[in-house]
Amino acid sequence: MALPEASVQLYSLAKEFSADMQGSLDRLAAAGLSNVEAFDFVRRAPELRAALDASGLSSPTGHAPLLSDELWTPDGSIPTPAPEVVFEAAATAGMRTVIDPFVDPQRWLTEDGVADIAERLNSAAEVAAGFGLTVGYHNHAQEFIADFDGVSAYERFVSLTDERVALELDLFWAMAGGQDVPALVQKLGSRLVAVHVKDGVVPASNPWAPGAPAFGSDSLDQRHAGTGEVPLDAALRAASSLQYAVIEYDRAPGDVFDDVAASLAFLRDGGYVK
Repeated sequence: MALPEASVQLYSLAKEFSADMQGSLDRLAAAGLSNVEAFDFVRRAPELRAALDASGLSSPTGHAPLLSDELWTPDGSIPTPAPEVVFEAAATAGMRTVIDPFVDPQRWLTEDGVADIAERLNSAAEVAAGFGLTVGYHNHAQEFIADFDGVSAYERFVSLTDERVALELDLFWAMAGGQDVPALVQKLGSRLVAVHVKDGVVPASNPWAPGAPAFGSDSLDQRHAGTGEVPLDAALRAASSLQYAVIEYDRAPGDVFDDVAASLAFLRDGGYVK
């Protein structure tokens, strides 16, 4: 398998990026990155594209809500624009794949709910094709709560989506969902085009399970890649068609640029990326 390219989800440095877009991108480029994964890009696509070009970076993938009226994050919600608006902005920013990053946990608890999510993403793939784009889905842990005849809601969703729908597996959150992460990576095979490389102390119970306490990213103990509980080595080596290894922190443990550099060093020193 050809090695994937390294990237970083810009949500990791949301505060710094919002305060100084160009300076933040320049620092990531200076750290040796060539790619980023944008978030909340629809309202600022031309500005983002100009800043990316100035820093010599690309954003081949980006996160935007395609399946919900609002995108939930631990720190607030982002309204959802129409898919055509999302895809036009993505094309302006130079993206190739738009990935939905979160669907409400309640929608993953029934077979009808899962089927609806898959149907909507298949429909979004049709619209995206008209803009020369593809779509994908990024998991957290709520996709692994329900089980239908021995198959997790996540795997049922995968079986119902078109082959052209890309999968981006967040390794930390899959483990929080009780998954054997390397085995899941292997099972997803060629559908898996990106992973979120994230490490730390994994929550002892699924934060999105019914009855779980309210969850916020400030409660997480996340650490540099290779220094936590997530079996990153086995997971990355189990991938067969990975294109991007995306560094992400929901809660950076220190200076986020140093934290990103540390995880990038893990990926490069381990021979996991180009």
